[in-house]
Amino acid sequence: MPTPISPAPTDPSVEMSVFWYHHRREIAIGFVILLLAAAGWGAFRFYSTKRDSDAATQLSAANTADDFRKVISQFGGTPAGGSAYLMLANKQRTESQFTEASKTLQEFIDKNPKHELVPAAKIAMAANLESLKKTDEALSLYQQIAATYPRSFTAPLALISQIPLLKEKHQPEVARRACETIVSQYGDSFWAGEAARELRTLKPAVTASPTPAGPSLVPPAAPAGSVGPSPKK
Repeated sequence: MPTPISPAPTDPSVEMSVFWYHHRREIAIGFVILLLAAAGWGAFRFYSTKRDSDAATQLSAANTADDFRKVISQFGGTPAGGSAYLMLANKQRTESQFTEASKTLQEFIDKNPKHELVPAAKIAMAANLESLKKTDEALSLYQQIAATYPRSFTAPLALISQIPLLKEKHQPEVARRACETIVSQYGDSFWAGEAARELRTLKPAVTASPTPAGPSLVPPAAPAGSVGPSPKK
C-alpha cells in the first residue's frame, strides 16, 4: 500500500494574515460594537441625571432599527443617544444597507462633532466604503483617521485596515511603513502583533546593484553599410 502523505506544515503567520484579510471588516466592526457596549454601560453608571439614565436604560433594551431611532429622537444630546446612532448604523450594515449606514454615521458626526466615538464612526464609514468596493475612498478615509486621531483607540485599527488595500494596489512599501508605525507606536497592543505578522509577509524591495564601469570586452559594431577588408586570395 502506498504510504499516506502527511499534510504540509502551515506557517501560522500566513494563516493569521489570510484570516485577517478575509475577516478584517467584521473584526473592525466587532471591535467598534464592543466599544459601544462599554460606552453604553459607562453612560449607565457614570451619568447621574435622570434623563441620561433613562436614555441608557432604553438603549440597553433596544434591538431593532426603530428602537434605536426612538432613542435618538427622545434622548438626543445624551451619551446614549449618540451611541444609538452607531448602533443603528451597525444594524443597517448587517442588512447590507451600506449607503444608509454611512448617512446615519455622518448625521451622528454632524450633530456630535466632539463626541468621543466620532473616530469609531469614521472607521465604520470606511468599512462601508470597502463593502461598496470604493477602495480608493476607503483607503483615503483610513489614512485621514490615522493622521487626525493619532492618540485615539482607532488609530492602530485605521492603520492596519489600510494594509490589505495597499496590497491590492501593489504598494507594499507603503504597507510596510504602516506596519512599522503600528509596531513602533503601539507596541503593547493586539494590533502591533497583527502588524508584526503582516511585516513577515511583506518582502522589502530589492534594489539592483549598479554594475561597475570598466573597459568593454565587446568590439564596437561596424557602422551600417561599411564594407570590411577583402579576404586575401
